[in-house]
Amino acid sequence: MKNLKTTLALAALVIFAASCGSGSESTSQEGKQGQGQKDAATLIKEMDTNNDGMLSKAEVKGPLANDFSKIDSNSDGNISLTELKNAPKPQGGKPPRRN
Repeated sequence: MKNLKTTLALAALVIFAASCGSGSESTSQEGKQGQGQKDAATLIKEMDTNNDGMLSKAEVKGPLANDFSKIDSNSDGNISLTELKNAPKPQGGKPPRRN
């Protein structure tokens, strides 16, 4: 009888631990997705090497560089905070999950 109680208690503990673990993984994944895209002000702050408050073609990289002319709506050679905020959001799915 004592062995059965111990086994049931252990099984309940394993089930509880497994359910807590999967819940926290889901929460942490959601948190990562929310942090995946930075806001416009943060992007400018991080990439603006000459500290003029705008991004030139030489300062940007990645998808921002690829779409520079689309985002630079007034064609002045710089992306302002307003232009970056009004830029079309990148389309696409989630990146593939690594195991």
